[in-house]
Amino acid sequence: MTQPISANHAPTGKDIHFREFVLLCACLMAMNAMSIDPMLPALPAIGRDLHIPHPNDRQLIISVYFMGLGIGSLLFGVLSDRYGRKKVLGSAMVLFILSSIACAGAQSFGMMLIGRGCAGFFAGASRVITVGIVRDRFQGDAMARVMSLIFAVFMLIPVMAPSFGQAVLLIAPWRWIFWALAILATMILLWMVIRLPETLAPENRVRISAGAIWQTVRVVVTTRSSIGYMMASGVVMGGLIGFILSVQQIFFDIFDAEQIFPIAFALIAGSMGIGSLVNSRLVSRFGARRLSQGALLMLILTAIIHLAVIWLERETLVTFIALQSLTMLSVAFTASNFSAISMEPFSRGAGVASSFQAFLTTALSSILGSVIGRAFNGSTLPLTLGLAVFGALSFLIIIWAERGRLFTRPNHAALRDNVVQPTT
Repeated sequence: MTQPISANHAPTGKDIHFREFVLLCACLMAMNAMSIDPMLPALPAIGRDLHIPHPNDRQLIISVYFMGLGIGSLLFGVLSDRYGRKKVLGSAMVLFILSSIACAGAQSFGMMLIGRGCAGFFAGASRVITVGIVRDRFQGDAMARVMSLIFAVFMLIPVMAPSFGQAVLLIAPWRWIFWALAILATMILLWMVIRLPETLAPENRVRISAGAIWQTVRVVVTTRSSIGYMMASGVVMGGLIGFILSVQQIFFDIFDAEQIFPIAFALIAGSMGIGSLVNSRLVSRFGARRLSQGALLMLILTAIIHLAVIWLERETLVTFIALQSLTMLSVAFTASNFSAISMEPFSRGAGVASSFQAFLTTALSSILGSVIGRAFNGSTLPLTLGLAVFGALSFLIIIWAERGRLFTRPNHAALRDNVVQPTT
């Protein structure tokens, strides 16, 4: 029988079962995917209605959201360390819903970008505070396992999201994508308010002060494993952002495959879900470092093979989907593991650490991903070259973070003996 995760420190005294906990956390994190992926098939229609002159400029509807996400990530973790996870998250979700409604009614490109930036800013709470909630309950490889399960469920959203966006376009204008997003976010908010207990222990609450924030940030910056894995995550995720920014144009303009875009995107995104699920099964046995470092090497090798295919002029829709799926499979093994490793030192101040992590990784990935997106030239070369370069750079950062000692599993015995393991 599934055991509840007890709200030992919650004044409400409510419990939530582990599977429901994972599902709810996945839905909270999936708000970002629901704010991005359904828009992809609608970008041409949005561009026409809002008179966006250049096709590459349509990418700003996505990239501005990521910029807002990075800035918002700095604030909400800090607030949640002081006032609790649930109260801050609920307030931010209300403002996210209002921002999505503003996007639905936007009458100009400028108004759309303002609404998208605000939506990303408030969505930063769902990403940062969810990581803090998980860190409140788990640590080390156990946290990596839980995060992998969350990512596995979470990845069902981007698998279905473009099909959802395409379905909306068949029966209604693109504005209804934003209305549907607001409705779904409202449902998740109500679920969270009713079922999720407060996970932050009273003794782990931190007063908002420059000194307390700086103390946590200083630990992050001076701890090689934390800052190194945060930076490595941001760099490798830059390739993922570049893919998201470029993929609509790749399928529509290069392969003339507009009709199968939702299905093809689902195949590629589905590989990330599979990777996260497999990682959740293996991480307790092999460790987060071994799996993520091995996956990063596989990502680099796959990108090199893809570059060779392009250089030999053998690129087809089939080769692109196959090689990109393998690349995204590798990314799935890095995402949750890098996050868990970087958060290992933090039980107190997890919100601040999670905020800094989210800001750094989002800022890096947004900037690097935008470089790939803006470099789109009617071929798959900019994306593939970016993935190869960012993968190699991320691996060099990991070598630095680990002082050259790769594929290790530090503190395994302590984690195995002391961490609260979920029962399924």
